[in-house]
Amino acid sequence: MIRLTIDGQSIEVPEGTTVLQACEDLHIEIPVFCYHPRLPIAGNCRMCLVEVERAPKPVASCAMPVSDGMVVYTKSPMVEKARKGVLEFLLINHPLDCPICDQGGECDLQDITLNYSRGVSRFELNKRAVPEKYMGPLIKTMMNRCIHCTRCIRFANEIAGVPEVGTLHRGEHMEITTLESAVVSELSGNMIDICPVGALTNKPYAFHGRVWELKKTDGIDVLDAVGSNIRIDSRGNQVMRILPRLNEAVNEEWLSDRTRFACDGLTSQRLDQPYRRIDGKLIPCTWDEAFDHIRHTFSFLEGEEIAGLVGDLVDVESVYALRLLLDRLGSPHRDCRQDGALLPYENRVHYRFNTTIQGLEEADAILLIGTNPRHEAPLINARIRKRYMRGALSIGMIGDSTDLTYPYASIGTTLDALNSLIDGTHAFATALKTAFRPVVILGQSCFTRTDTLAFMTLVQKLLHTYPAFIQENTDTYWNGYNVLHTAAGRVGAMDVGFVPKNDGFSTNKILKSCQEGTIKAVYAYGVDEIEARAFGDAFVIYQGHHGDQGAHRADVILPGAAYTEKDALYVNTEGRVQRSYAAISPPGQAKVDWSIIRALSNVLECPLPFNTYTDLVAHLESAYSFMVDIDCVAPSLWSDLPTYRGVLDKMAFAYPIDNFYMTCPITRHSKTMAACVHEILNKGRSHDAVA
Repeated sequence: MIRLTIDGQSIEVPEGTTVLQACEDLHIEIPVFCYHPRLPIAGNCRMCLVEVERAPKPVASCAMPVSDGMVVYTKSPMVEKARKGVLEFLLINHPLDCPICDQGGECDLQDITLNYSRGVSRFELNKRAVPEKYMGPLIKTMMNRCIHCTRCIRFANEIAGVPEVGTLHRGEHMEITTLESAVVSELSGNMIDICPVGALTNKPYAFHGRVWELKKTDGIDVLDAVGSNIRIDSRGNQVMRILPRLNEAVNEEWLSDRTRFACDGLTSQRLDQPYRRIDGKLIPCTWDEAFDHIRHTFSFLEGEEIAGLVGDLVDVESVYALRLLLDRLGSPHRDCRQDGALLPYENRVHYRFNTTIQGLEEADAILLIGTNPRHEAPLINARIRKRYMRGALSIGMIGDSTDLTYPYASIGTTLDALNSLIDGTHAFATALKTAFRPVVILGQSCFTRTDTLAFMTLVQKLLHTYPAFIQENTDTYWNGYNVLHTAAGRVGAMDVGFVPKNDGFSTNKILKSCQEGTIKAVYAYGVDEIEARAFGDAFVIYQGHHGDQGAHRADVILPGAAYTEKDALYVNTEGRVQRSYAAISPPGQAKVDWSIIRALSNVLECPLPFNTYTDLVAHLESAYSFMVDIDCVAPSLWSDLPTYRGVLDKMAFAYPIDNFYMTCPITRHSKTMAACVHEILNKGRSHDAVA
């Protein structure tokens, strides 16, 4: 430990700590522009200058490591004069357009100028003009405002792993640019957050609102299974934008572009009143008429003739309520895996991301099987890259080669590659054998194969071949077995038992029985990824928030709430229980989902044992104790995977996400996501074809 004195206060810090970090430990504010705690140090803005005793000139605190006996002053006349001088130089070419700047009200330059500047300008010449740069449909540029902090460049290079942003020229002629091409990254919107001025702003949100007009609500993202912590900014009954919230264990302070920019899809093609199908046409009706139609149909059915399916964006409370309703109707047929994935559900440890997202930073070998984390979970991919940047990490991949933003060993595309690791014939087997904390990540394509059951037996052999994957007899427990989900609602639904009961049918068997006529009614809650013809002639009740594929097939439509419109619990891919809050109200006659199911249970004469949301949560927590621990990952001891007999297939792994920008009803109805597909995805594919 090193002892130093800052503004008369003595402090001990570890060796390698910078003066700026030591000041932060003492809660001494140091103004910065180029410095960011998650980016490499640049030291080029000079705003963080401090005075160090016996130093001939002011020192950049962000780049100066502490030394024993160092004496630092952060409020001396020299420091104040230096800060005013730096700000004066920064403002020489900065336009005075704060009244029209989208960054106004949350601009670092604006705040720091108020607190540290001279207050007047001595510069009377014309300001430099820099043309706007094209960065795609998501980022709006106003490069006259740029102060060359290079945060965006460092983020693109270090965090996102896409070195598409750089500089041209030097000195006062320096410009940040992408060479007039869209930034092809799933994390590009984070450059807007870290820009300390208004040079990079949110293009879809531009000139739509001011920060002081917005109501801020804590929420959880449901557009992938990471469970990113978000802030929902709304005005009136409209979501204006989505921003990340800090959570070191999940998303740190980053957010994927799909989550950030798809919020305009929340207002398009919404279901705002019930419908029922009469003579082949969907006709608007009242809630009572919709419920009566369901009651009349169910009065002729036995429990074995009814099934329930839930989609990818559902909340835990509503799924739990639907499960109780199906139990009371006597139906054992239910499933939350609408893609037909044969995920083992007997034990939580078999379908979770057990290493945890933050735990990836401790791994020394990672094996990816049938997954493209860059598209399926961009923030988990960013964690892997973060670990790779520290060095001493081996990464192997079984699946089609793709750009993951970090190098990896391509082991193969079929299960023969997995066999080569088990028998030790592939070179990557050495990395697994010597690893202290190896990780295997299974994508959803592993569970939608025709040989999934046999595949799971092969995975069990891999875990036994390299026992470092599961270490239970050491001082620190390590579980390297991970399932990477793509559906936000799936882990929570499996946790509360929305899987086949006893001899009940799974998704594929339910759909087959619909076509055969043995299943006569299906309650489809948020099911939008199943083709309409798959339900055959069955009576379909669709509960959801968008007029997507599920609604088009329905015989009765019950309009529900989107994730921004309800208080709800979600469980992410690692089994972390998180709470989201309603930012706005559902449109029109739409209702919160659990209340729809509760009201319907009365009509069907099998009332559920709760009347309020508080009662429902209490009932849920009494049934599943781990639901009480918000923002925690409940530990669960490892048990061997179920083993099955079966024939292995030679088929290659096919990734579940082909179009990153459109994966659910919300994103499919987003104009911004449509622009991304047109300007980024399609152009990228055309470029690949030409290459």
